[in-house]
Amino acid sequence: MSNRLRGRTSSQARRYNNPQETTMTKAEEAATMPNYFTETLTCPFGELATNLSDSELRETAYEILLGACRSSGGKPLTYISQSERISERAAGTPMLTTTASLQRSLTSTAASKVKKTLGLKSSRRRKASGESDPEQVKKAVTIGEMLRVQMGVSEQTDSRVRRALLRVAATQLGRRIESVVLPLEMLQQLKPSDFPNQGEYEAWQRRNLKLLEAGLLLHPLLPLDKTNTAPQRLRQFIHGALDKPLETGKNNESMQALRSTVLSLACRNFDGSVSETSHWADGFPLNLKIYQMLLEACFDVTDETSVIEEVDEVLELIKKTWVVLGMNQMLHNLCFLWILFNRYVSTGQMEGDLLFAANNLLMEVEKDAKAMKDPDYSKILSSTLSAILGWAEKRLVAYHNFFHSDNTESMECVVSTGVLSAKIMVEDISHEYRKKRKEIDVGHERVDTYIRSSLHTAFGQIMEKVRSSKRSAKNQQNQLPFLSILALDVSTLAFSEKAIFSPILKRWHSLAAGVAVATLHSCFGNELKQFVSGIGELTPDILQVLRAADKLEKDLVQIAVENSVDSEDGGKSIIREMPPYEAESVISNMVKSWIETRLDRLKEWVDRNLQQEAWDPRANKERFAPSAVEVLRIVDETLEAFFLLPISMHSALLPDLTTGIDRCLQHYISKAKSGCGTRSTFVPSMPALTRCSTRSKFPGVFKKKEKFQIVQGRKSQVGTTNGNGSFGIPQLCCRINTLHHIRTELDALAKRAIAHLRNSESTHVDNIANRMGKAFELSAAACVEGIQQLCEATAYKVIFHDLSHVLWDGLYVGEVSSSRIEPFIQELEHYLEVISLTVHDRVRTRVITEVMKASFDGLLLVLLAGGPARAFRLQDYETIAEDFKFLTDLFWSNGDGLPADLIEKFSTTVKAILPLFHTDTDSLIEQFKYMTLESYGSAKSKLPLPPTSGQWSPTEPNTLLRVLCYRSDEKAAKFLKKTYSLPKNL
Repeated sequence: MSNRLRGRTSSQARRYNNPQETTMTKAEEAATMPNYFTETLTCPFGELATNLSDSELRETAYEILLGACRSSGGKPLTYISQSERISERAAGTPMLTTTASLQRSLTSTAASKVKKTLGLKSSRRRKASGESDPEQVKKAVTIGEMLRVQMGVSEQTDSRVRRALLRVAATQLGRRIESVVLPLEMLQQLKPSDFPNQGEYEAWQRRNLKLLEAGLLLHPLLPLDKTNTAPQRLRQFIHGALDKPLETGKNNESMQALRSTVLSLACRNFDGSVSETSHWADGFPLNLKIYQMLLEACFDVTDETSVIEEVDEVLELIKKTWVVLGMNQMLHNLCFLWILFNRYVSTGQMEGDLLFAANNLLMEVEKDAKAMKDPDYSKILSSTLSAILGWAEKRLVAYHNFFHSDNTESMECVVSTGVLSAKIMVEDISHEYRKKRKEIDVGHERVDTYIRSSLHTAFGQIMEKVRSSKRSAKNQQNQLPFLSILALDVSTLAFSEKAIFSPILKRWHSLAAGVAVATLHSCFGNELKQFVSGIGELTPDILQVLRAADKLEKDLVQIAVENSVDSEDGGKSIIREMPPYEAESVISNMVKSWIETRLDRLKEWVDRNLQQEAWDPRANKERFAPSAVEVLRIVDETLEAFFLLPISMHSALLPDLTTGIDRCLQHYISKAKSGCGTRSTFVPSMPALTRCSTRSKFPGVFKKKEKFQIVQGRKSQVGTTNGNGSFGIPQLCCRINTLHHIRTELDALAKRAIAHLRNSESTHVDNIANRMGKAFELSAAACVEGIQQLCEATAYKVIFHDLSHVLWDGLYVGEVSSSRIEPFIQELEHYLEVISLTVHDRVRTRVITEVMKASFDGLLLVLLAGGPARAFRLQDYETIAEDFKFLTDLFWSNGDGLPADLIEKFSTTVKAILPLFHTDTDSLIEQFKYMTLESYGSAKSKLPLPPTSGQWSPTEPNTLLRVLCYRSDEKAAKFLKKTYSLPKNL
């Protein structure tokens, strides 16, 4: 870490030192940096218990510096002017070689080792002045003169301090500066005459007294002994002198008493002995406050963000004050760290080199902290690092507000500073940590916290921004839903995080990008969960949100996976933090719910339309039910609405929709044919078998009353149906047309669905399209079955219900010749015309065919199960055959009716049975006996009675038996009476 930062800052220093590369002015450079506000940090060294101002502390620091730098061996504190030094050089006079001193010329300063170590760039102060080298040489001064200017000390004050120090040196020969209580000596050596006026002298005297109070009473190095009276005496001296200026003459009694009291307090030792070193300015935090003023001199007074080029020499001189201030290298590093950091902050964070330097120095402090266990040092270290960490974390917990692509180097340094400060505090200061010694990665934990906190903050800000934007544009049309916009912005933030910040943070947290996207995933997930819980009905906006969420999740997971390639667990820990939104599942469930809602609505429409349906063929020119038109329209709209849903799973969910539509249409079809009856509904039940009365051979044997009773009796056997007008023949034809129309539209619906499917974004379209041929198979089968049922119902209703008075109640009742088929044919022809005009062309032949079959069945039923009112002689055969010819001709209609082959096909049974009516009775009896024995076996006593099968055939025993029953013949009557004891009447 140290090498990396130093390498970067060293390269920056080289860049700034190269005139050809330095193209930006200070103002231009400032303009490219973020516009942060200037902050004032609280000094971590603590506050003094007295009101010494910074200027008073600075003057004190200057006095200590001059005193500490005085020449050894009693050499006078003088300095050679620059002009004299130049003259000496020109004359070839050798100069005295000295160690670092106030008299060293600035022109002899080499490249700063301190700057190089800390990564500070070289100052351009002199380069920017545009002065020539000779002019700079003329203006060159000594280090001492430069320090005076840097510390803001006037020449008059400097001269006065030097005079005082010379006097002190004269009276304290052989004593080093650390054994002298400088304020005390200064009070005695300087008189009011040394100052411009009395007021300035008194202010100066008060400063020195406050210094004595601060160093010996308020912030002493050694705690005061409560039994010692010296502190109380000193307080009295100071308070008295503050009210009335102190007489400081050499032989003044009060001055002597003050000296005695001060020295007794300053020269105390830890073991109670008298110390040779005076402890008057080495107590915390007084020493740090004074030392802070000295270190401030390292900054150029003309450029508060620049460290002077002569920093090496200045620091070497400042270190001479350590003996007075009780400082050491560790305290120096800590103080200098704070000075650099505070200067960076207080100057608006414009000079990044100061932060880099502070970070590099913090690495040295880390080493010191491991070695130094002094409680006072630890206390100062803790407060200093707390201040630095507080400032850094204020930015890092919301780093998106403070950093961007143009200041990532600054962010890297802030992270390094914050993490290193936290690490020192946890590992080297925390007693709990020392006790437990847990294996924790402070950097990893801190950066993890920074990422999660900052992304939470950024997410909240994005949400507020989107809300504000939505509010300002609320009147605009075609706006994206709130969460759709939010998803887009979060995705943008995630990719920005990955590109800008994650590469920096990855040095401390290998899964930085993963943690970032996991945080965003969680934040958006909370909003999405709340959104989904409030969804009532699926809308395009809702689908848009869910699709946006799905795309966002895929982006976030992709970033997490890419970030986890080299991790130990392959990123499983991060992925576990990202429970799927399951947007596809939510969409699927929502679409299924949408389908169910639409299908329920469709079923309601079906029921409502059916209740209002009159099945009137005149309602439209196509002669099918308006309810079917409405239902099919709703079906079509439902399909279109389904494919308008912005989803990618049409192919997966289409079968659910088509199956539901299929059930609804099947329900419609079932209702359409419900109550219309079937073949068995209208066919009358067969009367019990009887044998013919001999009266039946004579015409007109029935009385009118008897015939009326027979008719009434037969009517009671006719199948009945609902008397509602919606079941008339025209209405039944309308129902047939309706089912045919639905059957036709089913194919069109399937084709439209396939077309929609191919235009959608769905996958596996071909597989689904191939299966769409069976999409409405239940409805299609129901239509075919319904049409067949309605055709039969229509036909048998016409024959056995509507025409029962001329067929069942009239045909061949009594004398055959007087009750022939003509009335039946006349009325049937009328019905056939109605059917032909009403039924759709494509099903007309089927309906008329069913009517023909029903009429043939009616004729056979009259002949074989007409009851006692009917009896047939052999000579009636010709009449019956002729009537059947009239009936078939009606359906052939001279070639305009049914095809001849179709008529031939369904008339086969009648043609096969009619010859039995002119077969003699003996032959019929023999044939019956033979067929009965053949079918049911022999019987010892009598022939078994063959059951009625309903399948008429000249070889079927029951058919032969029925011909015998209706044979007006004595032989037939005797055979039936003898064999089966059949009665003459019912």
